[in-house]
Amino acid sequence: MRAVVITRGGGPEVLEAQDVEDPAPLGEGEVLLQVAAAGVNRADTLQRHGRHPPPAGASPYPGLECSGTILALGPNVPSRWSIGDKVCALLSGGGYAEKVVVPAGQLLPVPEGVSLTDAAGLPEVACTVWSTVFMTSHLSPGESFLIHGGSSGIGTVAIQIAKHLGIKVFVTAGSEEKLAACKDLGADVCINYKTEDFVERVKQETNGKGVDVILDNIGGSYLQRNLNSLGVDGRLFIIGFQGGAVAEVNLQAVLARRLTIQAAGLRGRSLDNKAQIVSEVEKNVWPAVTAGKVKPVIYKTFPLSEAAEAHRLMETSTHIGKILLLP
Repeated sequence: MRAVVITRGGGPEVLEAQDVEDPAPLGEGEVLLQVAAAGVNRADTLQRHGRHPPPAGASPYPGLECSGTILALGPNVPSRWSIGDKVCALLSGGGYAEKVVVPAGQLLPVPEGVSLTDAAGLPEVACTVWSTVFMTSHLSPGESFLIHGGSSGIGTVAIQIAKHLGIKVFVTAGSEEKLAACKDLGADVCINYKTEDFVERVKQETNGKGVDVILDNIGGSYLQRNLNSLGVDGRLFIIGFQGGAVAEVNLQAVLARRLTIQAAGLRGRSLDNKAQIVSEVEKNVWPAVTAGKVKPVIYKTFPLSEAAEAHRLMETSTHIGKILLLP
């Protein structure tokens, strides 16, 4: 099969589509997919630099989500899955390939009304958003929610899920075009972080109270400002360190307003934990997707052989929504 190989650590040019061995025979509860499309995620660019290695036993090829057709079933796969089913999947790696092996607990049916290709843009973002701000931070209807990077793949889905559940949504983004896209998806308050202080704007829009939950991909450089933007019992969930992993912070606000700081990734979790998240996403998010309330926002697709171009685009951060690769 063809797969994208990281030939060494470095820039996008180190990605090469090569002929590689087909995946190993299926183990207990595993499924083989013919990949239709694979989502490109920022974590893939970190893996390319050698900073986000796959977990033990995972495929060495990048790609944390895909869509496709079931080609074969291993022993003891639940009877709901059959050869020929159209699915999308959360992966520990290996999406940038023509075939990939997936534990059955990480499969989702392609939602009605979504194309097989576009479905590749849903699993990683839906599982990230649901497992963080909903399952862990318990964001609830009637609360307020600040999303940094509102026009990212994660941001575009987070806006839609939150609005569907009756939550007031604040976003930051770095251009008027991105903010307009966030507004079209339902965001209530759109803040250009290049020209405005988001703390001031949040305080202004909440009568000085602050928001209930923040989803943050920046990390260190935003930590103090995020704490300053939260209201009483507020929760900050960190999913990335684009602004560094180290910060000096005044913790007074944490004590005074009973704030909680949370952080997690998805890739390193146990199979049982991933299966639980996928099951919750199918139960809570998939009905909204089927109803057309939550849609994958696809910016651009590239053939597998142009994975380097896809990574260059990801690293310019000019895209809105998801970038996909098509084997």
